[in-house]
Amino acid sequence: MNKNMILVLVLVVLVVVSVIQAVQLTGLKSNIEEGSLKLGSGSKTPQVTTTNTQTSSGNLQDLPSMVGGC
Repeated sequence: MNKNMILVLVLVVLVVVSVIQAVQLTGLKSNIEEGSLKLGSGSKTPQVTTTNTQTSSGNLQDLPSMVGGC
């Protein structure tokens, strides 16, 4: 294929993708303005499990007195 033909094809693909995104954005904007957009409840609350039995104050005692000092 010719180098110019490849550049034209890439440009056409980019223009088509940008037009599709503009249409989707316009639809989303109109849904927000109408108030018909339903929002999800978000993710579930993460459950944090720890396997370390030391307390946080015990961890602080292990730190050096100066970190990155002169």
